[in-house]
Amino acid sequence: MNKFFLAAVSLCVAPCLSAVESETADSSRVINLGDIEIVANRADKKTPVAYTNVTKSQIAKINDGHDIPFLLNMTPSVITTSDAGAGMGYSSIRVRGTDGSRINVTANGIPINNAESHNVYWVNMPDLASSLRDIQIQRGAGTSTNGAGAFGASINMLTDAPDEEPYAEFAGTYGMYNTNKETIRVGSGLLGGHWSVDARFSHLGSDGYIDRAWSKLWSYFGQVAYMNGGTSVRLLAFGGKEQTYMAWDYASKEEMAEYGRRYNPCGKYTDSDGKTAFYDDQTDNYIQHHFHLLFSQQLSDRLNLNLALHYTKDDGYYNQYKTNRTLSEYGLEPFYLEGEKVKKSDLIRLKKNDNGFGGGVFSLAYNHGRVSAVLGGALNNFKGHHFGQIAWVRNYVGPIDPLQEYYRNLGEKLDGNIYARANVDIASGLSAFADLQYRHIDYKITGQSDNFDYNTDAMQVLDIHKKYDFFNPKVGLNWEVNPANRLFASWSVAHKEPVRDNFTDGDIHNVPRAERLFDYEVGYSYNSSIFSAGVNLYYMDYKDQLVVTGQLSDTGNPLSVNVPESYRMGVELQASLRPCKWFNWNINATLSRNRIKNFVEYIYEDEWTNPISFDLGDTPIAFSPDFTLANSFGFKYSGFEANLDSRYVSKQYLNNAHNDEQSLDAYFVTDLHLSYTFRRLLSLKEVRLGVSVYNLFNEKYENNGYAGAGYYVDEAGEKVIYRYAGYAAQATTNVMASIAVKF
Repeated sequence: MNKFFLAAVSLCVAPCLSAVESETADSSRVINLGDIEIVANRADKKTPVAYTNVTKSQIAKINDGHDIPFLLNMTPSVITTSDAGAGMGYSSIRVRGTDGSRINVTANGIPINNAESHNVYWVNMPDLASSLRDIQIQRGAGTSTNGAGAFGASINMLTDAPDEEPYAEFAGTYGMYNTNKETIRVGSGLLGGHWSVDARFSHLGSDGYIDRAWSKLWSYFGQVAYMNGGTSVRLLAFGGKEQTYMAWDYASKEEMAEYGRRYNPCGKYTDSDGKTAFYDDQTDNYIQHHFHLLFSQQLSDRLNLNLALHYTKDDGYYNQYKTNRTLSEYGLEPFYLEGEKVKKSDLIRLKKNDNGFGGGVFSLAYNHGRVSAVLGGALNNFKGHHFGQIAWVRNYVGPIDPLQEYYRNLGEKLDGNIYARANVDIASGLSAFADLQYRHIDYKITGQSDNFDYNTDAMQVLDIHKKYDFFNPKVGLNWEVNPANRLFASWSVAHKEPVRDNFTDGDIHNVPRAERLFDYEVGYSYNSSIFSAGVNLYYMDYKDQLVVTGQLSDTGNPLSVNVPESYRMGVELQASLRPCKWFNWNINATLSRNRIKNFVEYIYEDEWTNPISFDLGDTPIAFSPDFTLANSFGFKYSGFEANLDSRYVSKQYLNNAHNDEQSLDAYFVTDLHLSYTFRRLLSLKEVRLGVSVYNLFNEKYENNGYAGAGYYVDEAGEKVIYRYAGYAAQATTNVMASIAVKF
């Protein structure tokens, strides 16, 4: 009954409440580095965009090993997913229904999104949260930023600034499913008035909620900083190594009914005795290193110059058991076994990446009187080697080299942009905003694809060279009516180039076009010492959005097709009540409508040939719920803190065909966080003990999945359509305990 009571209270109050942004700084003794980080793409109280700041203290309260998306899931319009079901390993984030490949992510202004897939693989940066100063989420087109994926939301992270005083910290967590995190942080403090050194090392691990969905993760962060008057320099490196057992195939409802919710079909095969088995090494293995050199120079009271150089090196592979595969698709010849010609067999393949990404970022900031302006830009270059190898074939007879290569291709991308942005006070409390960006992309893919082309009886040849030139203007007005009331309105344009898979899984008859977004935003907020509230209205109008329609390429892969018209529209509500020092109440909700106009679904016979189509009219966009809500009650007395956090997500469809058989049920999940902080305990500066109960009311839910369809012709000659789906089950009630010690 408790969870339904909380839901009822939240739902009744939500329509009356709205958005307010927390801008409270952490009271930490960090060295003031000014604008050493390239933070020109950040929004402030005069920027007419919808944004939320998450502070270091807010992150620390729930930083027990969950991936960064899960540290943001109480912010407006955010939904998170976890393949392993317990928040560690492969995870993702959506904002307003926008998926991760459309969310721009930066650290210190440096692009983090993969230049080709546009995704951020958070598992490659485990426990980066322990080295973050804060995070800003911008919803909608936002301000001009660097890198790919800026098409609906942005996540801007700032890493820790040096501390004035030397410090040492240890933090550890342990919980169900053998989930654990151990973190050590040390810092020199200010040396000689100019230098400082900081470092962190972390280990994380989990068995996962889903069967065999274990994770073994390592992470590091280090920086050397120099400060002298108006000059600041930081050299920093961070990264990680991950090994995870695959859990991304998901289970059908029928499999869950037979084997349980934790069933994992990845790695399944039949052994030589005819028994079902699972391949032990069905794993993903990756290493990623980020290097940033950040320079800031105060040129005058009005001018500040920021420069940054960066390089990211990453490589890895995943190891996969494939059953009954056609040998020719892997460059192998059929063989004879006991007098019979074998064209298909079980095999083990490795698919590998070896990437390098580097470049430079700059901004020149001017601030004087009624004008604040920024001139900035970036030039980045990416090279990604993609290749596959065969490690083993069941019963194979014939010449095969260990790790025989069966495809190789190279992706190259040059991405540059320049922008000018200004805020001008035009009257008392009224300011005008303009942000003009030009972006150029030159993208090439050459070599052999991993797709076999039966038309040529060879691996698909890739010879792709695309250039894009985008102009992304943004304009708006911001009116501070008085210290308590603020209004803003903005209109923004964003463009997005297709991702790698749109080309490699496509064909010459379906060349993808770039997408365009017109984003209209209107917001109001009220802020007082006790109560804050606000509302943000948005309309995101897409042209040529790439969506999955069921169509297949010549090589049998799902095609993403440009649809002429689609949109997202909604209202974001947020409020905060602080009636006394020991209690606060925060709530946000999003009501939205997300539609593709005149959607046509394609279904194939046996999922391969003879397509038929259905004109379905306007359909909901996949993974875009009509209603989300986040509610948090916070209590604080002396060293004790408690937070009761609840999230509701309404029904979501797994594809764009608006079929109830292929949908995620609505869910309501509540987490309880308790902690007590001892200050000056013995010779220690601080000791914090905590316990978190996740999914307090034992909700059985799924938050991600996939869907497919096909048809067959029955004996009467009628076409019979069948549909199937897989679901990512999430953990039931589970507990995590934590300790953090500052020396």
